[in-house]
Amino acid sequence: MRTLRWTIFPCLFFALGCFEKLVGVNVTIVDQKTALENQVLGSFQEIDKDTALLASVRSVDESGKLKAVEPVAKSKRTAVFARQRMDFNKDDVESFKLEGCAGENNLGLLEFFETEKTKNDPSYKKFVQAIIEEENEDRLTILKRVLATNEAFGEGDLEKVRRIYAGLNRDNAKKGEMLQTPEGEWVRKK
Repeated sequence: MRTLRWTIFPCLFFALGCFEKLVGVNVTIVDQKTALENQVLGSFQEIDKDTALLASVRSVDESGKLKAVEPVAKSKRTAVFARQRMDFNKDDVESFKLEGCAGENNLGLLEFFETEKTKNDPSYKKFVQAIIEEENEDRLTILKRVLATNEAFGEGDLEKVRRIYAGLNRDNAKKGEMLQTPEGEWVRKK
C-alpha cells in the first residue's frame, strides 16, 4: 500500500502538470510596414556611414601615400550635408519638443507651436522657426534620398516613406512631446 501511494502521487502530480502552461512562446509577426520601417532605418544608417566617411579629410594607402579622394555624387553630398546639419541642430530640436514649441506631425516633419516663451521673446520665436525650417528641409532631403537609393520604393512613395518616418518618430518620442496621430489629432506622448 505504501509503495502504491508513492507511485500514484508522482504520476498524478506529473499528469496535472501537463495541463498547465509549461513553456511560454512569444510570437512576433513581421508585417510589410515593419519591413519598410527597417528599410527606411537602413537607408538612414547608410547616410550616417557616408557622413562619417566623408568627414575624413584624407586617407593613406599601405605605402603611406595619400589616396586620391573619389568624387561623390551631388545627391549623396546633399544628403550627407543634411544629416550633418540635423546632428548639429539635434539638441535644439529636442529642447523645442520638450518645451512644447515643436511637435512631430504625421508626415515626418516638425510643426511649430506658440508657447509663452515664443510669445514673449520674438527673437527666440524666430530662432525656433528657423531651426524647424532647416530640420524639415533636411528630413525631406534625406527621405528623398531614401526613395532614390531603395528598390522597395518608387517616385510616388514619398508620402508612404514620410508616414513611416513619422511612425518611427512617434515611437522614439519622449514623454510629454507633442505628436500628431495618423488620424491627425495632436496629443502629448504619455
